Amino acid sequence: MRLPNSFLNRHERTAEGDRPRLNVPLNSQTQPQCLTTARRGSVCTVDYVMTQTAFAPPARNFWHIWNMSFGFLGVQMGWTLQMANMSAIYEYLGANPEQIPILWLAAPMSGLVAQPVIGYFSDRTWTPIGRRKPYILAGAILSSLALVAMPNVSSLWMAAGLLWILDTSINLTTEPFRAFLADNSDGRTRHRAFTMQAFFIGVGAVFAACLPWLLGHFCPPPGPQEIPLAVKLSFYIGAVLFGTAVGWTVWQAPHRDEQAVRATMPGPVGDATTWYGELWQTLLATPERMRQLLGVQFSTWLGMFCVFLYLPPAIAHQVFGAVAESDPVYTQGIAWAGICIGVYNVACLLTSFFLLPRLTRRVGRRNSYALCLVCGGLSLIALLWIRNPHWILLLMLGFGVAWAGILSLPYSLVSEVLPEQHTGIYMGLFNAGIVIPQILAALSLGWIMRHWLGSVHLLVVVLGGVFFLGGAIAVQIVEDQERPIALPAPGMNTKASTS
Repeated sequence: MRLPNSFLNRHERTAEGDRPRLNVPLNSQTQPQCLTTARRGSVCTVDYVMTQTAFAPPARNFWHIWNMSFGFLGVQMGWTLQMANMSAIYEYLGANPEQIPILWLAAPMSGLVAQPVIGYFSDRTWTPIGRRKPYILAGAILSSLALVAMPNVSSLWMAAGLLWILDTSINLTTEPFRAFLADNSDGRTRHRAFTMQAFFIGVGAVFAACLPWLLGHFCPPPGPQEIPLAVKLSFYIGAVLFGTAVGWTVWQAPHRDEQAVRATMPGPVGDATTWYGELWQTLLATPERMRQLLGVQFSTWLGMFCVFLYLPPAIAHQVFGAVAESDPVYTQGIAWAGICIGVYNVACLLTSFFLLPRLTRRVGRRNSYALCLVCGGLSLIALLWIRNPHWILLLMLGFGVAWAGILSLPYSLVSEVLPEQHTGIYMGLFNAGIVIPQILAALSLGWIMRHWLGSVHLLVVVLGGVFFLGGAIAVQIVEDQERPIALPAPGMNTKASTS
């Protein structure tokens, strides 16, 4: 039920002076929405504090959620193609192992800057296709163009610069996309929506990871310091599917109507008068559960970045025994790493649909997340003793369970405590918990690898498993109790009172 606009213009001044009040006719629909009420005949006088149901999104059926999440298939193809191939592309172009982390710095830096800013402006946008879709569509177009250009670079500086453009473009799509899911799903369907998101992320990642290996059977072997043709074709196919999948969501997925969106658009925050001032004020008002989860995200994504950077070269060098990037076994090892990435994403897909819903009902989201991280951490640590490529696939199943939890449970936990009018900016700030540890890893892993780990790629991956176990410990402080969210009307005092 949405409150008519006429109600929003009726205010009373309280005895306290300047706190505006809202007079709402008292009935069975409005009464449950009043957090603080004072009966006066047939009118319920309430502060401008309402539960989220006041402007709640309509209930969504399966196909609504499917269409809203489908674009993540293309988005994840973009992420997975770079995760599975960029370290190898850098090595094809002459980079040594210690240089790889700093060459990856573009990815987290672009996310740190872009995501909160994009979230801020998408919260305040209205167009005939909604407030998030213009950003999602623009990012998809730019990402598709960058994917086409990436495998045609001829030097390290060109690859690093283009990765910066590619990651900024994907972030332009990803951050509003997650806010779009939160905007358009109610409390009963939100966890289902983020689970469906994890499903499509798994499908896109499996296809993108296996594509170079599949195409490699039909393409000639590369020359010295040459990017394989199979990798180039994979990026081209990924570009087409990225644009197509996101375009489907923009075209088919429902979005909130203008009245509901404008009713929840934020007004000024505190005394801030500039956009960056409002960003700072919003950061200071971060919900407690989000603060708790940021520590978990920090440890978890330190571990994930170790995997992103070094799993493919680790398999090529330490498992397949490649000495140089020109060895044929190096190309075979990188292709097999793609298969491993595909396997852990299949495990992610199956876990998201069949295991996580049952596990969360039985032990709760917090404990489910901890179990997922323990499973992933032990799987990565066990790689230290594996030299048979086929046994790695078994460990990747365990890592895929962790990946399913990472992609859905933190967002399910945090989204229900975010005020709707600031969902975009808070999702951007929450993702800072992902990119800040990646920046730290990019700046420090090269030195750590050279001085402590003997430039052995596999030891960095094992270190990532240790960080996962740290995240499993940190998640124990996270509060996990579903509760309604108090939503202040834009620009109004948020403190409840009684009379």
